[in-house]
Parts: sequence; structure tokens; C-alpha cells
Amino acid sequence: MSVRLSEGAIAAIMQGENVSKPVLQVINTRAIATGNGPPRYRVLMSDGVNTLSSFMLATQLNSLVEEERLSAQCVCQVNRFIVNSLKDGRRVVILMDLNVLKTADKVGGTIGNPVPYNEGQGQQRSSAPAANPAPSKPQQPNGNLSVAGPAAPKYHPPSNQFGKASALSTMKTPGGSQAKVVPIASLNPYQSKWTICARVTQKGQIRTWSNSRGEGKLFSVELVDESGEIRATAFNDQADKFFPLIELNKVYYFTKGNLKTANKQYTAVKNDYEITFTNETSVVPCDDAQHLPSVQFEFVSISDLENTPKDSIVDVIGICKSYEDVTKIIVKSNNREVSKRNVHLMDTSGKLVTATLWGNEAEQFDGSRQPVIAIKGARVSDFGGRSLSVLSSSTVVINPDTPEAFKLRGWFDSEGQLLECTSISDVRGGPAPGANTNWKTLYEAKAENLGQGDKADYFSCVGTIVHLRKENCMYQACPSQDCNKKVVDQQNGLYRCEKCDTEFPNFKYRMMLLVTIADCLEYQWVTCFQEAAEFILGQNAAFLGELKEKNEQAFEEVFQNANFNTYEFRIRVKLETYNDESRIKATAMDVKPVNYRDYCKRLMASIRRNAQLW
Repeated sequence: MSVRLSEGAIAAIMQGENVSKPVLQVINTRAIATGNGPPRYRVLMSDGVNTLSSFMLATQLNSLVEEERLSAQCVCQVNRFIVNSLKDGRRVVILMDLNVLKTADKVGGTIGNPVPYNEGQGQQRSSAPAANPAPSKPQQPNGNLSVAGPAAPKYHPPSNQFGKASALSTMKTPGGSQAKVVPIASLNPYQSKWTICARVTQKGQIRTWSNSRGEGKLFSVELVDESGEIRATAFNDQADKFFPLIELNKVYYFTKGNLKTANKQYTAVKNDYEITFTNETSVVPCDDAQHLPSVQFEFVSISDLENTPKDSIVDVIGICKSYEDVTKIIVKSNNREVSKRNVHLMDTSGKLVTATLWGNEAEQFDGSRQPVIAIKGARVSDFGGRSLSVLSSSTVVINPDTPEAFKLRGWFDSEGQLLECTSISDVRGGPAPGANTNWKTLYEAKAENLGQGDKADYFSCVGTIVHLRKENCMYQACPSQDCNKKVVDQQNGLYRCEKCDTEFPNFKYRMMLLVTIADCLEYQWVTCFQEAAEFILGQNAAFLGELKEKNEQAFEEVFQNANFNTYEFRIRVKLETYNDESRIKATAMDVKPVNYRDYCKRLMASIRRNAQLW
């Protein structure tokens, strides 16, 4: 394919006109020493009329030179560039994105007879004829080099170079001065002066740190305009200055700041760079840009999280199927107590994932109406399958005003709430009350060989107790708070715990109850430890131990009354070997009364699925 250079493009660029994707030829490239940083390349380029040596290659394009794709005589299309003005008045063109249209070996030489560009020739280009439908063929050193193609474009400022809001514009700030506003998508580390107009879509709390290098504080915000998004961070004095000024969802002019390569480990913002506020940074409210978008999401289906690498940062949206109570944990790194709450999200894939909220978000969350929850920047964990953790940089939006949220709400209200969802988050110990998932009949659990793998499997079922083995259902345990080891009666009024290596004058009763549960198709032996056993029997272990010693008949009645009661069970199954014999061991992780409303919904959904098979 023959190409024609964009004649006059260099002059147009240097005169400040907006030039859309000019086609230029590389005359030469030269490496510039940068100390310890990545190498920088200066490029001499030609548009067929002029040459200019003020082109600099952005570092992310260095591979083009190093792999010799961008070399002398090749022809390329510049998709995006930035013109920076230096203090001495010179201009430098930063090449941000380009495509090599023809490699050097296919071009064969310099196209046209270009001359070095100088500031005085702009008027000459302007006085040229407006149309030039039949330009003459340039003479090449090697003879006839075809450059047939469309007529060279005459450049005029286009209406939009980067998208709806990305063309450079001038806005009047509240102080009355004129600020040249650039789109977020055009920001790069090679700019010294810039102003953006952006909405604050996320604002973190002030955090402190202390290490060998000293102490400090910081907070971060996420900024969005119609061209893209970027993260900005304020440290120390700037944190104190801007934290009370910047409000969530408000629009501001942001002027000046250091731009550096973004650390993708700590943010999900789709931008290669991030801003650090400096002493020269100014933040001014803007009241006439309410059209700017709010949080930008790139949602991942919950089912796709199963194949998402650990520690990936993702955006998810789901219905709050259930949620747990707030708990308090101690962070080991700083011995600080924080609030934690697990919520269980479901989407149209029929899969359910556990997401952990922290701090104020955990305490203030209300999932009683099963809201739609959108999370931007959650971290994927492989703890017990796949789960999500909301970071300090994450944004949580309840019932967002988005098409995805409306679609999800309509689906859930019409059919989703009747579906039997499958959890991809098998949290150790099983989910808390209200989070039972992966519903199976006992027959399905056995037919699917649950528990036969390397890891334990979890499922939920509705079962009726048909037998309780009261023999050896209780044992005398160490009275220490964190020890449940069986003690040895020393026959002298003392009880010895081998684990604690201590003798105690008393003990506590612990339960390990073996029960048989059944449903309409199958039965299963299940081991129930302390809390589950006490719930089934309706009495605590201490009372039952005393009853067994003093009133055997009353003890028997407790077990008889526990028979033929129906419960919801959360069961852990795992293949275990004892005396060279392998068998599936089932343990009740949670036992609670049947929620017949939800149970009937699941039965109705099962009937509908089976009806479609006939």
C-alpha cells in the first residue's frame, strides 16, 4: 500500500493547530542520556515539506526503537501527541502513540525534498493555495519512488481530537482568569503546566505511616472527565490543605502537580499515570460542568472471577443476596481494631461471591432490602475459592444509576430470587447465618462426589434428624478458654490436660454428637460439634453433663425430643483415611431452622427447571 505524507503537518503542529493523526517519515533517531531512568529517544521527522528535530518518543514506545521497527526512513502515523512549551520558548512534541505504516526497507529513501522548519515559514504555508489536488511527485535519491495516494490534507482545527471532552478548551475559573483545560487522557509526565476539569468519584480517608524514613500522612482521590480517569494523592501538608476542601462527587479545576507512572498494585484506575499534589497545585470548584460522568466501571461477571488471578483489581456488580453481622478484628501490623462485614453478591450468572467491607462502610451497610451493589477496584483473593476485599482505594456504590444496575434489579425481582445460586467463596468454617449457598439434596451431594477432591467441599441441605447417637456424645475437656483438649482424670480430684501440661480441679463438658439426617432421597451421618449439637438438643453442654450424672431418664428424654426435627444444615465433606480405610466425613458447620419462604422458592425453581426437561 502506497502512502502519502501529511504535507504541512509540522508547521501546523508548531503553530498550535489541532492536527489529527498526521503521517510522517522518520529521518533519524538519537538516544539521549537520562541517568538511571529509562532511555529517551529524540526523533527527526519529515512531513515531505519540512523536517523537525523537536520530536521526543514517550518511554512506553521505546520498544519500537529497540526492536528496530521505528528506524530511519520508515513512515508512521502519529495517533496521539502532546506539544509542551519549554521555559526558553522552544516547543517539544511528545509522541504518545503511533503506528508504523511502512518499514524502512519498503520505503527506500527520503520522501520529497524537505527542509528544516523555522518559525518564519508559517505564513508561507498559510498563503499557499487552499487546494492542491495534483501535487507533483517528489524526486527521490534512488530514482522513482511511488508515493501515490490521497491528496495531502490541509490542516484546520478539528472539532474533536480526543473525544467529546478531549479537545483543548479555555474555561473561565471562578477567579476570573482564563485556564486552558486539557482532557485527563492527554496528561503525561512531560507536561509542566496543565489544568483539568474533573469530578471526584472516590475520596479516601487520611492515612498515616511510620517507618525508618520517618512519619507522614496521605489521602487519595479518583478524578473523572469524559476522556478518562486518573488517581491523585496528597501528602503531609497538601493532605491537610486539600482534604477538607475536596468533596465527593463535586467538580473542580485541578492545576499543576507531578505526574508519574501509576502503581497498578494499589489502584484499578485505568490510567498509566497518577498525580501527586505539590505546593503549586491549586483546586478550584467548578459549577458549570455537571455534565461530567460519575464513577466509570468495567464490570466483570462473578462467574469469571473463578479464572481471575489472585490479587487482580476488578469492578463487580451484584445483588446483595445476604449479609453477615459486623465483627471486630485486630490488625496484627498495627494492633488496631477494625470493623469487618461479609456481604454475598449474586449476578445473572447464577454465581455468588463473598465481598468483605471494612471500617465505616462495614458498620453503615444496610442489606435488608437486598440492594444492588457496585464495587470499583475490589481485590480478588483465593482464600477459600474466590472472594473479594474492598480496599481503601475502592469505591462502593449502593443502587447505582446505571443500565447494568437496572437490568440486574429487574432480573432478580422477576426470576433471579428463585434461582439456586452456587457460591465460589467457600470461606473457612462456612458462611455465617444468612449465607447458605450451593443447595443440594443428599443424593446430589453423593452423586457429584463432593469431598472426593484434595480440598473439602461445602454444601447446604434441608434434612430431618432420624437418629442421634448419645454414646460418647460428650467428653470432659480442659477448662482453659482457648483449649478444648480432653483431660485425664487423675483419680485424686484433679484433671490433667496434656496440651497445657497443667492439672486442674475442674473441667468443662464439650459435645461431639453423631446424628443421622435424611431427606426424601438419601441419608447421611453428620458430626455436630459444640454449638451445632447444643442447638439440636436445645440445651447447653454444662446442663446436659449435669443431667447425665444426676438424672439419666431426663437425659434420655432430651435426645428423644430432638428426633424428627427438620433443619437447614451447612455441611463440610472431606475424604479422610483411618486405619487404612477411606470414607467421607461430613461435619455440620452451621445448623438453623428452616426458612420455609426461601425453601419454597427453591422448590418452585427446581420444579420449573425439571418441567423444561419434559
